[in-house]
Amino acid sequence: MKRAIALTIVAGSIALATAATAAEIKVISAGAVRSVIAGMIEDYRARSGDTFDFTVGTTGELRDVIASGKPADLLITSAPLMAELEKTGGLTAGSRADLGRVGIGIATREGAPVPDFSTPAAFQKMLLDAKSVTYTAPELGGTSGVHVLALLKKFGIFDAIAKKAIHAKGGIDISQKVARDEAEIGITLISEIVPVKGARMAGALPEELQLWTVYTSAIPASSKEPAASRAFVSALTSPAMAARWTAGGFQPPK
Repeated sequence: MKRAIALTIVAGSIALATAATAAEIKVISAGAVRSVIAGMIEDYRARSGDTFDFTVGTTGELRDVIASGKPADLLITSAPLMAELEKTGGLTAGSRADLGRVGIGIATREGAPVPDFSTPAAFQKMLLDAKSVTYTAPELGGTSGVHVLALLKKFGIFDAIAKKAIHAKGGIDISQKVARDEAEIGITLISEIVPVKGARMAGALPEELQLWTVYTSAIPASSKEPAASRAFVSALTSPAMAARWTAGGFQPPK
């Protein structure tokens, strides 16, 4: 009995110590990464006691949020946006860590026929034949949405596709619209197709049309929890998490 009481006291002491040292980490994050690390966060929170406050958006939205001065302990953005932020001098020196890279894929409804988009010509035909196509609303500045618009204009099919386009709020919204059969074809980052039930990741864009985006993290100089943020990033980039990144549609950064 005494041993049981002693163990209970020790466990309680550990729990109190964890609670006392736990941090609330404010994260401004790209949506492409948020879905992938959702499970990792739950595991990490159970071990560390840290909690997380996420602000999620497209690249365009994050640019505005960061410029507004919203407090953050950790930033997770596309590499191009992070390069912009590095020029401002507002990041902690040496804190940048690349997390992985992800390409753009095609979302179709689970159970629906998978169209051929294996070549640039087949990709164009797929879009022209589709009853509806969904991608991120242009004004939101999403990575995949900007790339899709550039491809449509390059191929000279922008007007034809625009007539049947369904604009979405982001990648997850794109995949959800496809899953609900509100759109026949969705074009977004692979990591935003994989987690959505009812949507199928039909495949990646042909390499000639592909856009690989590296996502990276860094700690703002104004962070109130730099040590906790750094420890969290170390956990995300540890070898133990490699399989989760792959399952979420990411590849190691190059």
